[in-house]
Amino acid sequence: MKESKDLYYDSLKEEVLKTESFIRVTDYTKEQYKVKEYYKIGEILSKAGKEYGKNIIGIYSERLMNEVGKKYNERTLRKIRQFYETFSINKKWSPLATNLTWSNYLELLSIKNKNALEYYINLCKMYNLTKRELRERIKSHEYERLSDKTKEKLIKSEELKVSDLVPDPIVIKTDKDYEKISEYDLKNLILQNMDDFLKKFGNGFTYAGNEYKIKVGDRYNYIDISLFNYIHNCFVVVELKVTELKKEHIGQIETYMNYVDKNIKSINQNSTIGIIICKKNNKFVMEYCSNPNIFSKEYKLEM
Repeated sequence: MKESKDLYYDSLKEEVLKTESFIRVTDYTKEQYKVKEYYKIGEILSKAGKEYGKNIIGIYSERLMNEVGKKYNERTLRKIRQFYETFSINKKWSPLATNLTWSNYLELLSIKNKNALEYYINLCKMYNLTKRELRERIKSHEYERLSDKTKEKLIKSEELKVSDLVPDPIVIKTDKDYEKISEYDLKNLILQNMDDFLKKFGNGFTYAGNEYKIKVGDRYNYIDISLFNYIHNCFVVVELKVTELKKEHIGQIETYMNYVDKNIKSINQNSTIGIIICKKNNKFVMEYCSNPNIFSKEYKLEM
């Protein structure tokens, strides 16, 4: 038994030393190399644990800290083993073929729901998220705030609409504890943190303007916020309401959408989408909304 243990440890130490040597002398691609090596190290730890029990990590970490460095403590080795055991079960998540960093994977290890895990992996791939950006999205429960219908579409890999990946509620940052907020205040909070708002709003949205002036008949109207979605190739009209959703809100945003379709969008762009961000949704109003391009989402202020 002692001889087998030593064989596992020798392989483990060899991989650790290779990793340390590479990341000391090479900056370019070192994160990708570290991920691949930690995956191999995790495999060794997993196999050793199955043969000798999971407490073998304590023995190995003590030897590695003495012979290689203090960073290879028991907690680190357990994380590396967890990394291998989590990502070896699904080939789609293979860390050997992604651009995720080790820091990304450390954040992802906290996620137990496999569908949520796949969602955040895809976000990292699409937006090249940093550790901090990924942590913020996980902390805001972005996946949990998606509708059940959207989650089902993600599982089945079905085509998504613009509104499918807009969470509900939409989290809006604030540095003030509002007892009562106006639409003007709400709009300013969004504009002050536009980058954060767009990241949490969904995929493919870019800012196109606010208080966009349009003329309907002999009167001027103003669209609260205008966005463009480059994935779905369409304009998005956003109206802000600090009350419960009302039927007149539907008529208002539909008028703005029709204006954009008639006067702004080009022939090769898709029909405009309308999203009403409101304090409280009203399923009965939406039930009788005949326009499939209009959606409502609640907002939540967060310090």
